[in-house]
Amino acid sequence: MNLEKQAPADVGVLGGGRMGAGIAHAFLLAGSRVRVVEQDASSADAAAQRIVESVGRSEERDHALDASEILGRLECGADPGAFGTCDLVIEAVPEDRALKESSLARAEAAMPEGAVLASNTSSISIDDLASTLRHPGRFLGLHFFNPVPVSLLVEIVHGETTDPIVVDDARRWVRALGKTPIVVRDSPGFASSRLGVMLGLEAIRMLEEGVANAEDIDAAMTLGYRHPVGPLRTTDIVGLDVRLGIAEELAATLGARFEPPELLRALVAEGKLGRKSGEGFYTWISARSENGDGQ
Repeated sequence: MNLEKQAPADVGVLGGGRMGAGIAHAFLLAGSRVRVVEQDASSADAAAQRIVESVGRSEERDHALDASEILGRLECGADPGAFGTCDLVIEAVPEDRALKESSLARAEAAMPEGAVLASNTSSISIDDLASTLRHPGRFLGLHFFNPVPVSLLVEIVHGETTDPIVVDDARRWVRALGKTPIVVRDSPGFASSRLGVMLGLEAIRMLEEGVANAEDIDAAMTLGYRHPVGPLRTTDIVGLDVRLGIAEELAATLGARFEPPELLRALVAEGKLGRKSGEGFYTWISARSENGDGQ
């Protein structure tokens, strides 16, 4: 067996929203048994439905896949005790420091001591999160990108206390998903969020200043620099509230250059969060029509 292509046998995902469901989907396709834990039974049922629909669409695109076999390795519930046999547990709750700290503590208390614990955070310090854990050496960041099933990148973020063997394991697991790992030292915004948010904020400022409309600003990057998606459309996909939270975190640590534009704050206050609310910098009639995997 090629160890470079071997996914962990038993994976836990804490949080079954868009990102958590996508992470579960990716590991299911790689052959892992996946246990998704949500805050209550209703949320767990909703997470299961997301994953069932997502895997079904993968089967439609690739007839070699057997959705019933894949979904037979999925469990969704509200009891963290399900993590008791996991090799890897990934926290995928919203980008709120206190929520992540409490969620990681719940996961660590339930999982085997030798297992690896990861956070899908896009901006919160891995060292800060590790400081609240009993086994910080077994902890790191695994930053997945939306939509997870088709994204080709996973950012591995190691803290000061992360065991190098854990980083090596993470590299192997990411490759087993058919994705490319990059390894980044813990720092504000890591690599991807820091670069992506800076570009997105400048695009919002340009829109705010009337430099051009959203479509033309995005076209400057997709046609001029061959970005697959423009920065304003990307912000809609990620969620304006998510981008605002990351920008505020970076502004607090890196300074005023990451200060969110007033337009971003105003749209979030109005509930215009992008694709998930139906309106942001663009109008989204159907998330599924804009994004084939529904993540």
